[in-house]
Amino acid sequence: MSPSKPRRSPRPQERQRDPERTRKLILDAAAAEFAAHGFAGARVSAIAARAGVNQQLISYYFDSKEGLYRAISEGWRERQSELVTPGTPLPEQIRRYALEALHNPEGVRMLAWGGLEYSGPETDPDHAPRADRMQDSIDEIRALQVAGRLPDEVDPACLTIMLMAAAMATTTLPHVIEGVCRVDPGSPEFLRHYADQVALLTRLLGLDPT
Repeated sequence: MSPSKPRRSPRPQERQRDPERTRKLILDAAAAEFAAHGFAGARVSAIAARAGVNQQLISYYFDSKEGLYRAISEGWRERQSELVTPGTPLPEQIRRYALEALHNPEGVRMLAWGGLEYSGPETDPDHAPRADRMQDSIDEIRALQVAGRLPDEVDPACLTIMLMAAAMATTTLPHVIEGVCRVDPGSPEFLRHYADQVALLTRLLGLDPT
């Protein structure tokens, strides 16, 4: 077996004059590729083709497919912090997450793929940060429980997962939605209606602190 060749940095003429633009092209292409095929099925060559860049630029900027996936996960964490600011009522949080199927479909599909491909924490780059983010919702539900708004039998962690699953249903269960609701599950009109319904259910469960 011949020794592996050292990674070559792209020649100056191969690099874009605007590195940030190049990184964004690659990240956008990678998000689309990961959303379509999951991490295991995504190909670096396909990402480079989508971005219209030399494949070596991906190695230059992100080191590997794993590094690229971690960079996208970090961008998703930043988006979540902007999407749900401190003090946002839980029903509104769930509504906004449900609307991500309209505003950020690649991110929701990547999360769904992450679950399908999951084989343990060591294969999940966002494992610990995601758990930390969700802990805030769990604590919020537990506080409502202590205040007498929810029965003691309710497990706040399980309820948080149920609400998350409900918010993602237009991505994970489009075939069921089309059969039951007789609508295009990806239409903006239905996505907004569904998001409002999930928020309404959350309020009816007593999860609105106001």
